[in-house]
Amino acid sequence: MPELLPFLKELVSAPGLSGHENPVAAIIRNRWKPLVDEIHSGKLGSLHGLHKGTAPAPRPSVMVCTHMDAIGLMVTGIKDGFLRLTNVGGVDARVLPGQLATVHATGAGTGAPSPLPAVVAQPPARLLPDEIGSNPAPLEYLLADTGLPPKKVAELVRVGDLVSYATEPVELAGDVICGHTLDNRSSVAALTICLEELQNRPHAWDVWAVATVQEETGLAGAYTSTYQIRPSLAIAVDVTWAKGPGSNDWNTVPIGKGPALCMGPDTHPALFKGLVELADKLELPYLVEYAPRHTGTDAFATQVSAEGVPSVLISIPLRYMHTPVEVVALKDIQRAGRLMAEFIAGLTPDYLDKIVWDD
Repeated sequence: MPELLPFLKELVSAPGLSGHENPVAAIIRNRWKPLVDEIHSGKLGSLHGLHKGTAPAPRPSVMVCTHMDAIGLMVTGIKDGFLRLTNVGGVDARVLPGQLATVHATGAGTGAPSPLPAVVAQPPARLLPDEIGSNPAPLEYLLADTGLPPKKVAELVRVGDLVSYATEPVELAGDVICGHTLDNRSSVAALTICLEELQNRPHAWDVWAVATVQEETGLAGAYTSTYQIRPSLAIAVDVTWAKGPGSNDWNTVPIGKGPALCMGPDTHPALFKGLVELADKLELPYLVEYAPRHTGTDAFATQVSAEGVPSVLISIPLRYMHTPVEVVALKDIQRAGRLMAEFIAGLTPDYLDKIVWDD
């Protein structure tokens, strides 16, 4: 997939914090529009693309969920031209000092946020409470510095303005990419590969490609999209913890060895079994991860929406989750996309009659 890398770089370079996903949604809509029969936005802003199946109507449908929102920061106060911050989603304050950021300033009155470059700084130890000292400071003590004088900052920035990471994606050795927001834009890229594969593959079922909003702050988009679409089955695609420095083998998976198929309370055992058997048949590398509880992904929301939807979770191994230097292997994204396309192409009209919970 030669177009994967530039598209992925475009995705991770776009802002789109939870609740404010429009910038990245526009990119996805533009890429998906020629790949689906119709596309629209849900009432919370999730993007819904329908690729129609070939079976007689009414057809069963499968919804593939990939959240497009990102974690980030928000301005809570302005003091002497410096910006106080809070988190939007699960931000690790330890990695923030020294990070490049973009303040999406709304005070200019233009109707659209104006991007201001900034850096996140930690005050020197002598200015912090004694109990913090030289240790990593909590987020409430960190500041964003735009370089502008206080009067100009007061004109341009408002409390509530968003702050996103500004580091550029970097290609590492071995077809690996590093950057912020690969959770979960890498899964959006995998779903796009799936849609491209299905252009030349007949499939009986309708396919709903969904880029959900607000996953990082409560799975809101997955709940509402599932309730609106009412799919027969759901596939959630997200990232999972990849093995990195100091991590053990029992709760991480290696990078570059294929997508992880999750077995746990958020996933239907028959769907899990079907994906495993298909991957084995295709000789497609994959990993198995076991979740003893709620996975924190869209799979939980799809499973319990309406009367309940049989769901399964496919995960892309990712190092350094929720930092500005997340790392994924491009071939894991490609394999996830291909596995989904093959699974969807193999869904027969009577597939639902063949699955039971205790399979």
